[in-house]
Amino acid sequence: MKINLSPREPGVVAGWVHFPSGKDLIRGYLALPAEGDPAPLVVTGHENLGITEHRQDVTRRLAAEGFASLTVDMFSRIGGMPPQNYDGHAERRVKAFQAATDELMVPDFQAGLEFARRLPQVDADRAGALGFCLGGGTVLAWATQTDDLKAVVSLYAIPVLPPEYSPTGAERSRIPLLPKLRAPVQFHFGTNDQAIPKEQIDALEEALPTSARPAELFRYPGAGHAYHDDTHPNYHAEAAQQTWERALAFFREHLK
Repeated sequence: MKINLSPREPGVVAGWVHFPSGKDLIRGYLALPAEGDPAPLVVTGHENLGITEHRQDVTRRLAAEGFASLTVDMFSRIGGMPPQNYDGHAERRVKAFQAATDELMVPDFQAGLEFARRLPQVDADRAGALGFCLGGGTVLAWATQTDDLKAVVSLYAIPVLPPEYSPTGAERSRIPLLPKLRAPVQFHFGTNDQAIPKEQIDALEEALPTSARPAELFRYPGAGHAYHDDTHPNYHAEAAQQTWERALAFFREHLK
């Protein structure tokens, strides 16, 4: 198999790729260490803004740290862009979650892992998942359905999706997924998250002892939603750096 990746930062090659998921062709952004032995894999689910320039940058940052990094385009079926023609942020989030349900995305993430497994630069037997907001919930669902993941990191994923986000028209809670997890998980939240009720984060933390695999949760004082994104108004440098260091250490521990 040949893939066309271009040199980016020193020691990193990156570019767009496509792979099949069922009858559909799914897009992804792939970054690899330019040299060395086959690298452990991190598959990423993005937030509701799609694979932005920032998300591409973080994909390459993971490669610079020695990981093969694939961010799956969760909006592939609607043209590779987040939903258009919405009225305000609330409606954008609703449309994004409706376009990227677990039922569609979990098979896509698994297909992305299978695609990466065929690349000589990738050791997909050492695979983890990383998710932000929308993608942060999806990787949790994925980790209940596969034994291919060794670690999961979830940033500011909504613990309980409201009815309008759900394909069933009923609340969809991520908390009952904990006893079904097949991989250790690490959660990250800001204490000033405007998109997630504190009570939901409290409930998730209280439920951590029910997890089938080791689970830990970190909160960052003063950080809001999307605090890791250094192009976002909510960017919180201290929280972002601490989260990044903890996530990298978690992946290195479990994907060694």
